[in-house]
Amino acid sequence: MQAPFRRRFFAFFLSLALFLTGGAALQRHVPAKQTEVYTLSQLGSRGQEVRAVQQKLKSLGFYGGSVDGVFGAQTKKAVVAFQKRVGITADGIAGPKTLLYLGLDNGGSSAANGGYSSSDITLLAKLIAAEARGESYTGQVAVGAVVLNRVRHPSFPDTIAGVIYQKGAFSAVNDSNWSVSPTATSRKAAQDAINGWDPSGGAIYYYNPAKTTNAYMLSRPVIVTIGNHRFCA
Repeated sequence: MQAPFRRRFFAFFLSLALFLTGGAALQRHVPAKQTEVYTLSQLGSRGQEVRAVQQKLKSLGFYGGSVDGVFGAQTKKAVVAFQKRVGITADGIAGPKTLLYLGLDNGGSSAANGGYSSSDITLLAKLIAAEARGESYTGQVAVGAVVLNRVRHPSFPDTIAGVIYQKGAFSAVNDSNWSVSPTATSRKAAQDAINGWDPSGGAIYYYNPAKTTNAYMLSRPVIVTIGNHRFCA
């Protein structure tokens, strides 16, 4: 065998050996590029997320159709109505922000948060900021505690979103106050309420006597007064 040919022959087999051994090892140790994907439910979408959106909208009174996992015109109409109610872009698409406000993103759910998701905490913080941003820190925690007391009460919806968006429950949800963003203080107050601090003493109602003329609210037995709010059973 001539020397140049032997060298080419050897180089070929060396390359083949490196491909079969080293190349395979390289493939094992170099991680594949990760692609971040999130689901975007919109007109024409199908699946479990659409079903979850329909179920939540139905429980909140925005959707009256079948929970069939098909994002049709009726589902889009319900999504738009919900988006208008909570003050976000009403595009009829159940994207990340809409899922957050519905309490369906499930991000960060853990036993440490009492089973509540990050979206639940954000929504609770938003309500506290809207309803009690002028109150003391204790008063803000108390407002958060009322929401959680309602979640546990058989006469109210069993989710934070359900309680907050229940028709007529909180005036701030339907006025300009709802445009306020959660603050660092309201987030901390929401977390303290979830962790078990209840300055309201177990209240399921509260009101400002200077602004309330509702006879039913005024007739409720007062548990404690914190700042401008009376917390009632």
